[in-house]
Amino acid sequence: MSRLAYCVDLGRMEYPAALDLQHRVVAARQAGRVPDVLLLVEHDPVITLGRRGDPANILAPAEVLAQLGIAVHRVERGGDVTYHGPGQLVGYPIVSLSEHGLGAADFMHRLEDVLMAALKDLGLEAERRQGIIGVWLGRDKVAALGVRIEHGVTYHGFALNVCTNLEHFRLIVPCGIRDGGVTSIERALGKAVSRAEVVSVVRRRFAEGFGVELQEVIPAELERRLG
Repeated sequence: MSRLAYCVDLGRMEYPAALDLQHRVVAARQAGRVPDVLLLVEHDPVITLGRRGDPANILAPAEVLAQLGIAVHRVERGGDVTYHGPGQLVGYPIVSLSEHGLGAADFMHRLEDVLMAALKDLGLEAERRQGIIGVWLGRDKVAALGVRIEHGVTYHGFALNVCTNLEHFRLIVPCGIRDGGVTSIERALGKAVSRAEVVSVVRRRFAEGFGVELQEVIPAELERRLG
């Protein structure tokens, strides 16, 4: 029998608010007050640097980023530099690894499997790239992954480009990788795809991949359960 997990679609949310929410959900998960939680969100334009990310991989000067309204945040996840913005589905799985019998590498590969299966449902054959975490369509990355694990609970997660402004990726060296490009589902398919459709397949494939029954929880209800 599948264990219960929550899925919370936050809609559009500023990055700092979503990071604060992650921290609070992680604490609740560690304390056993909530089950696993999958947060889904879309951010205003923002660049994030992982804890060991190289600031030199942000190519645009600070004044250019300010003119574009793009903030920069150093965060505790793994990985280097990435961009979040409108048209991107960001997922933050807050998962107890021990309950799934997973190690850190297993978890990352499970997330890759989930996203590749979701993309296949949408008509795209995605793949891994040897030695580099992420999901690729040919030489172009369509989903970036980076997580943090504290006391056995994961947070941060994945960013799947649905119809993202790919020009903004020119402001950085995405994930510090110089020999690959960036793409989106819309560009790869050559047609528009709705966020709702992508959310639906990602939810289904996440539930299958992690063996959970996802219960839809609205943000206000999650806040109530966090106490």
